[in-house]
Amino acid sequence: MADNELIALFQAIGLKEQRAKETVKNKKLALNLQNTISEAGVTQNGCDKSVGDLLYTLASTVSKDATAHLGYLARAVSDNRLNSSEQVAGRVIVPAIKFAETANEGINDEEFNRACGVGVIVTPDQITTAITKHLENNKDALISERYKLLGPLLAQARQIPELRWANGVAVKNELEKQVIAMIGPKDDRDVTVKGKKKDKEPKSTSIPSQKIKIYTESKTNSIPNMFLEGELSKLHKPGGNKQIKPELMEQHLKETGGKVITRFPPEPNGFLHIGHAKAINVNFGYAKAHNGFCYLRYDDTNPEAEEERYFDYIREAVEWLGFKPWKITYSSDYFDKLYELAIELIKRDKAYACSCTPEEMHEMRGGDSGGERRECVHRNRPIEESLAEFQKMKEGQYEESEVILRMKMDMQSGNPQFWDLVAYRVLYTPHHRTGDKWCIYPTYDYTHCLCDSFENITHSLCTLEFRMSRESYYWLCDALEVYKPVQFEYNRLQINNTIMSKRKILKLVTEGYVKGWDDPRLYTLPALRRRGVPPEAINGFVQDLGVTTSNSTIQVSRFEKYVRDYLDAHVPRLMIVIEPIKIIIENLPDDYVEELTVPFKPKDPSMGEHTVPFSRIVYIDKSDFREQDSPDYFRLAVGKTVGLLYVPHCITCTDVVKDAEGNIQHLICRYENGPGVKKPKTYIQWVAESSKHNSPVRLHEIRIYNNLFISENPNANPDGFLADINPNSLEIATSSLAEVGLHEVVSRALEKSKNDYESVRFQAIRVGYFCLDKDSVIEEPHSKANQLVLNRIVTLKEDPKK
Repeated sequence: MADNELIALFQAIGLKEQRAKETVKNKKLALNLQNTISEAGVTQNGCDKSVGDLLYTLASTVSKDATAHLGYLARAVSDNRLNSSEQVAGRVIVPAIKFAETANEGINDEEFNRACGVGVIVTPDQITTAITKHLENNKDALISERYKLLGPLLAQARQIPELRWANGVAVKNELEKQVIAMIGPKDDRDVTVKGKKKDKEPKSTSIPSQKIKIYTESKTNSIPNMFLEGELSKLHKPGGNKQIKPELMEQHLKETGGKVITRFPPEPNGFLHIGHAKAINVNFGYAKAHNGFCYLRYDDTNPEAEEERYFDYIREAVEWLGFKPWKITYSSDYFDKLYELAIELIKRDKAYACSCTPEEMHEMRGGDSGGERRECVHRNRPIEESLAEFQKMKEGQYEESEVILRMKMDMQSGNPQFWDLVAYRVLYTPHHRTGDKWCIYPTYDYTHCLCDSFENITHSLCTLEFRMSRESYYWLCDALEVYKPVQFEYNRLQINNTIMSKRKILKLVTEGYVKGWDDPRLYTLPALRRRGVPPEAINGFVQDLGVTTSNSTIQVSRFEKYVRDYLDAHVPRLMIVIEPIKIIIENLPDDYVEELTVPFKPKDPSMGEHTVPFSRIVYIDKSDFREQDSPDYFRLAVGKTVGLLYVPHCITCTDVVKDAEGNIQHLICRYENGPGVKKPKTYIQWVAESSKHNSPVRLHEIRIYNNLFISENPNANPDGFLADINPNSLEIATSSLAEVGLHEVVSRALEKSKNDYESVRFQAIRVGYFCLDKDSVIEEPHSKANQLVLNRIVTLKEDPKK
């Protein structure tokens, strides 16, 4: 079949278009899946997604020994003998494949059904009985440990033979129900006080704009405090880390001249988020603070998840934040060298070829219950045998997951990162840089420390989830007797009211909750950029937070306050009315137009000034008028006087004109330019109508962005994070008006940075901070044909509801 036909075929069994295209690129998997679909008899009409998912799992996991029975297995899926209504795909397909591996010429239906749970129905009563017995056996421990034991008890329950084919959700619900009945609901005994203190953030305080420190290569040479104080100030100097052989350090210092060398090593499998902004600042900033160098190294060892666009967006994000990589490298640059070292590792009896399945490896590591660990049966095979197997892996003689290369570490260590980690696996997916040259790819655990070694990294700076990896990082460098960098872990940047999981963001995108990875409601760097958040504000924010060795979550209001303070110091001010109400000033002539000189920012002459017209017809915002006055209301109402910003005299509302339906058409006001008028208590923004000045500027859209999620922790919602979506996260105004000074603000900003619409930033007086969105259409300056779309960056003040 042609590629387009295969894509259509794969979509017909429920694969999304992108996944279908990626599957077609993997020629081996594509052929397997095509054959599986054919054997299942659904080539012509397709099938339900639940059946398609199982067929896909079967095609991607079927072993060489089971291939002879592929037709039988595929038909068992399409006939609904094997289904995922009660069990996940792996629990259905894996036993079926294992049974097929041991079958001879034919498969006995009865034996197959028994081994694979076909037709087995576990009733609610059976689940209740099994869980009751399970909890009785662990009653004393449960009473003592209470809810700390809930996770282990659930893991153990899933291993009960009677519940092997039970519905997992039903088992979980029954367990939780009986636990509550036995020990009661959670109370103060189940609250981790220490954790609560960690999560608690102090109230944010104002950060004077003149004290904001911005550190990027292109903007200032000052060194932020985060590198002079705290944890980063305690790190070793180049040459201070001992090596397994002294000559390794001697060679390292000879090659580096004693310079600090760091790296920012993102996986090119998605877009960077604000957490990566901290990693960028830490790695590039630490090197710069010590007159050193920082690599941008793409960790491109998983061709199945990588796309070319991610490489481009990552580089753009780094440069947008103001940092310039010393060199741009790729883990794939070192594939040949990594392969040679893998052979050396085997020869040193530090690695071995393993044919265990993922499930078997999981059990050898203690399984879900965290039980006794044991070594793989292949662990002590002869070195020559492992070398031969590794060569066969490289030559493509094995299926994916059939054979892997594992490091011979210490299965009895208390650190899971020492349990014979995988070094190489078979993947029949072409690599974006090396094409079809390789069908084996190194893992992160094997690649990362060696690439750090190759590039003479002095400080391998990473986040706290890699703390347990430090031991395996050092072990591999010493096992191969290569230069060993120092790894240091620091806290991640985590913000509430949002999510940063690439998988979950992808779900938001593909299911239409947001309009792409750069939707301004997200906290990816492209989204923050489009929202108008200045890179200097992001850098200053993460530098102000500093580096610690304990995790915490930052209030989103604290981030927004930092952005707000930065914008207050750096952007011009304009008048905008979002929901306009027309005013006719009855005592001014029809042709009255007065030109007023208005500063772009009061008390800051460096931002300049501009001219705006004031005429008989002006527009104010709907929020600045009430028909029913009250003593505590100081804006416009019938019979009340207010000031118009920058206008010499105030106005008084004398009448309201409505249409037949009772809607306000316009207000009648009087210009108080005579003697004896008291100074008004309030001044409001306005925009005048003047054809001579092409005023007002009619805005195509104003997009008001609020938090995407309702609660601080969307993942805690019992119905899933999607159930926590804020239905009012985006509000759009389509009749808004702006003063003519907007044209000059747009022209000035775009002269400095062509096509970077988000660089057009300003404060809408009394409304908020805004930027120009890339959806805008600008034909030429001051043109009425321009379609300007604005995004609200942040409000003028913190929202008390947040």
